[in-house]
Amino acid sequence: MTEPGHASHASLGPTTLSAGVLSIVLMGDALIYVVLPINAETFGISLVWVGILLSANRLVRIVTYGAIAHATTAYGIRAATITACIGGATSTVMYWMFDGGWPLLAARLLWGLSFAALTLTTLAYAIADRERAGTRVGLSRAIQQFGSVLALTAGAWLAGQMGPKAAFLFLGLASFAALPLALALPRETAKAPRAKTQWLPSPHRLDLLFFAVGFAVDGVFAMTITIILADLVSLEAAMLGGGIVLSLRRIGDAVVAPLGGMLGDRFGTEKSLFVATLLVAIGLAGIAFGHVYFGSGFVIAGRAAIAALGPATVATRNPPDQVMHRMAVMQTWRDFGAALGPLLSGFFLSSIEIPVIYGALVIMIVAALASQIIRHGKT
Repeated sequence: MTEPGHASHASLGPTTLSAGVLSIVLMGDALIYVVLPINAETFGISLVWVGILLSANRLVRIVTYGAIAHATTAYGIRAATITACIGGATSTVMYWMFDGGWPLLAARLLWGLSFAALTLTTLAYAIADRERAGTRVGLSRAIQQFGSVLALTAGAWLAGQMGPKAAFLFLGLASFAALPLALALPRETAKAPRAKTQWLPSPHRLDLLFFAVGFAVDGVFAMTITIILADLVSLEAAMLGGGIVLSLRRIGDAVVAPLGGMLGDRFGTEKSLFVATLLVAIGLAGIAFGHVYFGSGFVIAGRAAIAALGPATVATRNPPDQVMHRMAVMQTWRDFGAALGPLLSGFFLSSIEIPVIYGALVIMIVAALASQIIRHGKT
């Protein structure tokens, strides 16, 4: 393979192409969260298996991000994107092909590995130009939402009209349309891995900030928002409201992430990341004091901005030969927090009041922010 020029990497072409690949391949994963819980029997599984399948992709990412980062460095970002594109599309078709827990678990594990690789490669293309990393990551995040929106609308309609199995067949075949985009990415020279793989790499202070945000927002907030609303309105309205709040996260990524990235490039990613994380803390505090809708808005906006500013900050803090590894560490700890949040929430909710839980989340976020202010050297 030949090494592309800097201009090739720094142009928006690879950023938009790689984001388009992930957007298209994401369709199957977006639909499964809607379809699987209410169609478990159609897939020959129990509700216990539903929980296992919906969490398996995140769990496998936690233990493989490091290995995938090293493989991507060794064999090239383009090759990793092509391989992950095929794997992701294949996993969606497997939902149509197979019944039963174990075959579907294999499909979810394949998806988890594919998504981990695509996450890292899209970030790698987006941060190639460090001076505009925030803007490029924000643009990438916005593009990635289109496939999920299509799956949650047209895909859900197909599942209702033709059955969930048929819907996954159509989305799986459509996902292979991402392959020409992956093949159009620039070639590059492979680089050897720099270090041994760790299943849960040691975090720097910035990684702990992402862990805290993942724990609080993608974990506890996502799990408890419907429960909180159920204390204010009817159960039916709470489910609808919770769905709307969580769906606004995707809209936030499409709208706020590009804006946050541009502000980061203009005023500095470090300062902008601090402000975005502070918005999350304010939102969590608002929920703790009973201002649920006000607080949720701040949480969603802050999280969307962090989605662009986080990778940009990693890029600016580390030399180019370490960025891929540090990006993998960041994603590992964010996913670890997001997986741990719901698990602990199940225990906390039985004995601790919601305001106390959210107050503790505020303290966690503020402590993680404080560690950024007092950090010494490169972290």
